[in-house]
Amino acid sequence: MSIAAIHVAKAQLGLDDETYRALLVRITGKASSKDMNGRELLAILAEMRGLGFKDQAGKSWRAGSQKPFVRRLFALAKSIDELGYWRHPYKKALQLFVAEKTGVENPEWLTSEQAAPLIEALKQIERRLKCG
Repeated sequence: MSIAAIHVAKAQLGLDDETYRALLVRITGKASSKDMNGRELLAILAEMRGLGFKDQAGKSWRAGSQKPFVRRLFALAKSIDELGYWRHPYKKALQLFVAEKTGVENPEWLTSEQAAPLIEALKQIERRLKCG
């Protein structure tokens, strides 16, 4: 999690120091982002997205997962989305796929053991789409 992203959001939203610190305290009880853990930083970014923060590409800023297998799931889901597989945006489609196969509502909550067969299933779908 990047404190820098929070400062970019602060600047983009035009928050003065007093307003910025009030937001930090309201969300986490801490007046400085340096004192926050990853979950608290994510909560601040979520709040800033709600206030209109967009990254340079115009998309809402979202931190990548700390879990390599979750990043792999999203990469595969995006790849097969580009091949025209999903009926929903790929993040929503992946969430539905994970929930259907495992009963877990959020890919971030998966264990590596739960994710392994899903990764293999997505790889098979990707191969099938690329071959024909």
